[in-house]
Amino acid sequence: MKTVLIATTACLMLTACGQSNDIRQGFNSPAGSQIDDGHFGAATMNNSLIQSGDADYTINLARRFAAEINSTITFPFNSTALDETARSTLRQQAAWIKQFPEVRFKVFGHTDLVGSQAYNRQLGLRRAQAAVIYLTSQGISKSRLEAVVSFGETQPIIVTEGQERRNRRTVTEVSGFVKNHPMVLNGKYAEVIFREYVASAVPGTAVTAATGE
Repeated sequence: MKTVLIATTACLMLTACGQSNDIRQGFNSPAGSQIDDGHFGAATMNNSLIQSGDADYTINLARRFAAEINSTITFPFNSTALDETARSTLRQQAAWIKQFPEVRFKVFGHTDLVGSQAYNRQLGLRRAQAAVIYLTSQGISKSRLEAVVSFGETQPIIVTEGQERRNRRTVTEVSGFVKNHPMVLNGKYAEVIFREYVASAVPGTAVTAATGE
């Protein structure tokens, strides 16, 4: 019994010493040197980011877009031409985007590994621009779309030095909320989702008639 008591006391003393050292180290360290473990202030930070429209809602919409819609189109070799498959995919993207007028999107352009990196970056950007132009032709405001400086050949899906169509692509992604949109400023993001649920209650025949081409 005495042995157990001694061991317990020793453990408590070591723990106290460790905590004391941590406190002393934190006190003597420069301000901001301690790593935030994700607990202190996390709730306030999260609420602030959500209210500004820059956190979870954007992430959740991005995941939904990628899950519900094909976010990628591909291109012929050394070309920015949109074939019918690419145009069909972009029309589906446009239909989804129209449901969320508060949301902005970026289109990233990619190439395969054939050719110089400088040329491929420009080619990737032109592909992104071609996709944006087509999306705007489907009624999406240009202010909500951005063809960004492409990744060129730096992010291949299939690593090969030869021609690979799957690498010659653009990828459309949710990038955030429209600046100063009243839905965002009023913190009414729930209305965005509620609006979609209401639309989903429309009978299938009515939806087909309303959205069919």
